[in-house]
Amino acid sequence: MSVEPRINDRIRVPEVRLVGPNGEQVGIVRIEDALRLAAEAELDLVEVAPTARPPVARLMDYGKHKYESAMKAREARKNQSHVLIKEQKLRPKIDNHDYETKKRNVERFLADGDKVKVTIMFRGREQSRPELGFRLLQRLAEDVDELGFVESAPKQDGRNMVMVLGPHKKKSDAKAERQAAKAERQAKREADAEAEKAERAANRAAAEKERAEKPARGQAAENEE
Repeated sequence: MSVEPRINDRIRVPEVRLVGPNGEQVGIVRIEDALRLAAEAELDLVEVAPTARPPVARLMDYGKHKYESAMKAREARKNQSHVLIKEQKLRPKIDNHDYETKKRNVERFLADGDKVKVTIMFRGREQSRPELGFRLLQRLAEDVDELGFVESAPKQDGRNMVMVLGPHKKKSDAKAERQAAKAERQAKREADAEAEKAERAANRAAAEKERAEKPARGQAAENEE
């Protein structure tokens, strides 16, 4: 829970250790003198260390300080990485086509910076052949090793066998790369559109020039005759 510091005349102590607006140490002064200095500088007197003896107070523009702190906190939340755990389920006797589809899903999740929980589901007699699931998970881990690593080795979990893959790339980096690629594609589309527009304008200018020159060529031909 955030607690607002005491400022100005809410500071009820006889004296404070005063810090100037640029961090300079002023020393221990009476609260009246500290408030007077704050008023003269058109700043606030803010209690920054209330438990010190005497409390430490600083001269600052408190409104500006609160605004900048809020912006920094907002930016930090925006850039915070939220790693999700995706799940992909496979059967121990999965055919090659389905395996390739599942593998592409895992690759996409890892490329996006998310963890992937891979679950092998055993049914009936398949439960007596756990090595099938283990080999399948090993194969998958090797196939996607450029994008991720085994964070949690395969282990039996009831009727299932579970492995967790972690991404090599941070989610924030993956997001930045996607945004950069999107911006690059947008810039290319705009450049292509501008080039096409310029080409059409050039073609129109050439056609107009051709039409303007036709009467002149016709007149020149008649004069020759």
